[in-house]
Amino acid sequence: MLLHMISQIDRATPVLFLDTGKHFRATLDYRHQLVGRLGLADVRDILPVADSLAKEDPFGALSMTDKDRCCFIRKVEPMARAVAPYRAWMTGRKQFQASTRNGLPVFESVGPRIRINPLARWRAEDLRAYAEKYSLPPHPLTAQGYRSIGCMPCTRPVSEGEDQRAGRWAGSEKTECGIHLSGLADSLKGIPKAV
Repeated sequence: MLLHMISQIDRATPVLFLDTGKHFRATLDYRHQLVGRLGLADVRDILPVADSLAKEDPFGALSMTDKDRCCFIRKVEPMARAVAPYRAWMTGRKQFQASTRNGLPVFESVGPRIRINPLARWRAEDLRAYAEKYSLPPHPLTAQGYRSIGCMPCTRPVSEGEDQRAGRWAGSEKTECGIHLSGLADSLKGIPKAV
């Protein structure tokens, strides 16, 4: 929804795509499909630091032993670098996605920057209606029961009645990768505020 809205306002708006190196192939294909369909002109692939991966996750299996560290080097640190030049950025997070997001505000302070969650108060019905109105394709994995789609090793389909995000880091206490928690704010410390 958010990418479609951006495309209707200014297709040259920078869009940050966090490429963790662990996405489902379907996610990468969907990303390319949407970029082409919406005519987005400035999509930036944000990658983990190669030296960090070589040092801390040389075999690509860190998610099995230290999910927090894996998320930090593949998501939190790269996102902190990516948003550093900006005074504000937008996310597609919504309150209904999980009990941990019930009180999600539209505007948040993250260190010296503002994070905007324009869809925070949207309901699942609102999303369906918007997608139908504009003939937007769903992520292909939603047909297989995935409701929140992240990295392949840490994502599973959800069962009826579970939170949208119950399939993320299943079997652990982890509920967020860290880019929407204090990890990003901490990573932004010492990075000058954009003008």
